[in-house]
Amino acid sequence: MHFVDLKSQYRCYQAEIDARLRRVLEHGQFILGPEVAEVEEALARFVGVRHALTVASGTHSLEIALRALGIGPGDEVITVPFTWISTAEVIALVGARPVFVDIEPDTYNIAVEQVAAALTPRTRALLPVSLFGQMPDFDRLNALAARHGLPVIEDAAQSFGASQRGRRSGGVTTIGSTSFFPAKPLGCYGDGGALFTNDNALAERMRAIRTHGGLERNHHPLLGLNGRFDTLQAAVLLAKLPHFEWELAERQRLAARYDRALDGLCVTPAVAPGNTHVYAQYTIRVPARDAVAARLKAAGIPTAVYYPKCLHEQPVFAGLGYRPGDFPVAEQAAREVLSLPLHPFLTEADQDRVVDALKEALAEVAPGANARTLAVP
Repeated sequence: MHFVDLKSQYRCYQAEIDARLRRVLEHGQFILGPEVAEVEEALARFVGVRHALTVASGTHSLEIALRALGIGPGDEVITVPFTWISTAEVIALVGARPVFVDIEPDTYNIAVEQVAAALTPRTRALLPVSLFGQMPDFDRLNALAARHGLPVIEDAAQSFGASQRGRRSGGVTTIGSTSFFPAKPLGCYGDGGALFTNDNALAERMRAIRTHGGLERNHHPLLGLNGRFDTLQAAVLLAKLPHFEWELAERQRLAARYDRALDGLCVTPAVAPGNTHVYAQYTIRVPARDAVAARLKAAGIPTAVYYPKCLHEQPVFAGLGYRPGDFPVAEQAAREVLSLPLHPFLTEADQDRVVDALKEALAEVAPGANARTLAVP
């Protein structure tokens, strides 16, 4: 059993993927070839924005967004401690300071009501994360940011394809950022990412920063980086995009099936009102998480933990001065979350194996535990 089954996906779309790759190999424009512009137009249409800009990775996309907004030394950017390190890493890489705010216990997204207290005169942006596949409350976040004259960058690395009140993830903030890492809901065959905006000037700045700070060869008005998206990876996305809506529907169907089978057994994902969820990860909460994961592994069931340690607990961010207990909801989630196999090609038979193995594991390591006895702040 695979946690994410890219082999089955390739077999299903092999003719289209191979044809797209062959076309690139034949024309030989491996850097910023025509497929890059083609996929950017398709992505912009899908998200519903004026501009989509593909880049070398989801990490590059966040860094380019910060640089385009002029964020640097002496500035602060508010984000969450329960996320992949890239979210805060890029803030530090541009010389700014990550400022953490705790998360909601049910959606694992930023606790919007705590953001105002974290604002200081040095705050230059909000960088919320749409974790596991759904978006935080952007109506409230955008309204708060507007009152203080702040841009909002959505880290949508796990939520491409999700929507909130009819608007797609990536298209509801000043800048949206996503990842096309192979295991993401829409993945290429290497690293890749994209930026989305309706701001013409920001789009031009980001496009320049992506290519060493300039749009013309040998002319570099901005400090940039090499953040270009490979043409071959654009070809892979173009082959997969026509199937993406079907894949999202399958993710949601299988997630609903997990919800029914695990009801009362553990804490299953909550979907906030107005949201759709793309289940980049189907994440539950269980007592004795590591012991449960070990028993599932012994039964041949792959799992993953996103994330076993919060960012304020990472050695690289020790200098920020945070202490254990500063973000209790995030810290408890890090001890309890467990992601189960979920992808569009997961069979119901394999899903039933996961459920049966989970029930046995919980009976062994946490007899009597259930969704009501698992304490959630």
